Amino acid sequence: MSASPKILLVKLSSLGDVLHNLPIVCDLRAHLPDAQIDWVVEEGYVHLLEPLLSRDGFRGIDHIIPFGLRRWKKNLFRLATWKKFFSFRRALQATTYDVLIETQGLLKSAIVCSLAKKSSSAVVAGLANATEFSGYEPLARSFYNQSVQVPTQCHAVDRSRWVMCSALDWPLLHRSDAPQFYPKAFVESIPKAMVEGLKTPYILCFHSTAREAKRWSNDNWIALGKGLSARGCQLVFPWGNATEKSVSQLLAAQIPGALVPPAFSIEEAFSVIAGAALTLGVDTGLTHLSAVLDKPTVEIYCDSPRWKTEGYWSSQICNVGDIQNPPSVQEVLNASLKLLDQA
Repeated sequence: MSASPKILLVKLSSLGDVLHNLPIVCDLRAHLPDAQIDWVVEEGYVHLLEPLLSRDGFRGIDHIIPFGLRRWKKNLFRLATWKKFFSFRRALQATTYDVLIETQGLLKSAIVCSLAKKSSSAVVAGLANATEFSGYEPLARSFYNQSVQVPTQCHAVDRSRWVMCSALDWPLLHRSDAPQFYPKAFVESIPKAMVEGLKTPYILCFHSTAREAKRWSNDNWIALGKGLSARGCQLVFPWGNATEKSVSQLLAAQIPGALVPPAFSIEEAFSVIAGAALTLGVDTGLTHLSAVLDKPTVEIYCDSPRWKTEGYWSSQICNVGDIQNPPSVQEVLNASLKLLDQA
């Protein structure tokens, strides 16, 4: 393979999955500094990749190719939708790729690989099997010319690295090769949030998640919030929709000084998280954003396996609970105080 291959990464969604795929950009750049690295991602998650764009002497991602499937499906019979799809396909075919790394294992991701323009000897690598508790569509394998077998219990970061190393015929990277998500200079330059009513020190509480079973109980959040509030911290309960807002308001009403902030975007979340003394959250994307930014984070696992997404790369992260074994209030409080004392 040339020293400057053209590489396409395909990881479309969701928030946490995209975050856990980030380290392979730095892995690729460390070994192939002159490679072209492009990434296809759902348009709603473009902001997660923008800090890795190549600029001002930093080399990361060369091009982000937004994919609008979620929006297109809602307007499938409109001419404008098809115009946008063909525009996406032109962008995807503007480069002839030598290596395509598809780490999602879904048919939609595999079809994106099939639409890309490829060199005659291109490697199209993807998952050969499912990992436990992850979505997987076996038909996707028919779009690869290299199907990569991974352990059935494999952390999301490790799984992406496994496919990458196989695609490029590299020795497998291990956890001792600490993953790098965002450039240190970017993390240090994130501006602190300017939110009305926000007081420092504040603690973010991401209580909501797409699957109800992954939530920690309201009573636990209230008991924890009262304990941390008594130590001089403001508890902040973000939300993403009307149902989540109602829960945030219910929790905040029972904790002295707690705040329900206005809704904020993924882009704004960087600043809100950067300014927090601590982030507490269930297994959900914004909790993982705090962990990959290497901010003090307690990840609370209630009905998902800890091995799948736990933050293992920093002493700033505490992981508590496990599948069908939610942590007690005391466990989360102890982890919280440990991280606050480290600050």
